[in-house]
Amino acid sequence: MSESSSLSAVVRDTQQAILQEWIALQLEGSNNKGLIKESELRAQCANFLGVLAAAVQESTDARLQGAGWDEVRSFLAALSRSRAMQGFSPADTALFVFSLKQPLLTSLRKEFGDDGTRLADEFWRATLILDNLGLYTVEAFQKGREQVIQRQQQELLELSTPVVQIWDDILALPLIGTLDSERTQTVMESLLEGIVEHEATIAIIDITGVPTVDTLVAQHLLKTVAAARLMGAECIISGIRPQIAQTIVHLGVELGDVVTKSTLSEALRLALQKTGQQLTRVARDRT
Repeated sequence: MSESSSLSAVVRDTQQAILQEWIALQLEGSNNKGLIKESELRAQCANFLGVLAAAVQESTDARLQGAGWDEVRSFLAALSRSRAMQGFSPADTALFVFSLKQPLLTSLRKEFGDDGTRLADEFWRATLILDNLGLYTVEAFQKGREQVIQRQQQELLELSTPVVQIWDDILALPLIGTLDSERTQTVMESLLEGIVEHEATIAIIDITGVPTVDTLVAQHLLKTVAAARLMGAECIISGIRPQIAQTIVHLGVELGDVVTKSTLSEALRLALQKTGQQLTRVARDRT
């Protein structure tokens, strides 16, 4: 058995024995019980052993360099992303690779037990390969988690910037929390899409729920107002509390000809006037 193919042959010839011990170790050492069925885990392990045996057969480079390891890397990247979305921990994801060492050593010992030097060489090679694969798995898992977090943050941003049609031709955009550059972009996109969808001519941006207004926040608001004007809609900023008014004055921020109101109700009243609409109070029948 040649040096380049011996490890590959051991993996192929003793696959069932390796699978049985490997799966048992993962089920015993995992803290994420119930996140994956044993049948699914068995299928993943069997597929990985197949691509691993092929890669080891083709390449002797334990650093995972070269096209021979592409399929292995792709398999582990997909598995890591999937486990990141399923809620696995980094340790349990890495366990998929590192727990293979023990059953692989068992199979190597049966094959090369009479040749201590060959056994040590083969197991050292297998250890280097699995260590590098384990590190690659952790990195892929981390990237997957970052993608999940970014997607969740984007979804939260979208949920925190609802554009509501409160009257014919009138939209309201209530803002809650701090405005930064990323959120301002989401606010602007949501508002512009709402203006187009509802053919609105007035947009009320309510900042009652914005804790502080500094120069940066004021600039973000002005950019949003300017973008809305380009779409043919006039903006009214409501929720200008006394503290915010003083802050804007002290900062020397020029709001230009932007209309501001202290409350949302005042802004709505003005918006109705500008669109030629009015509310009529109807006397209630008390009889």
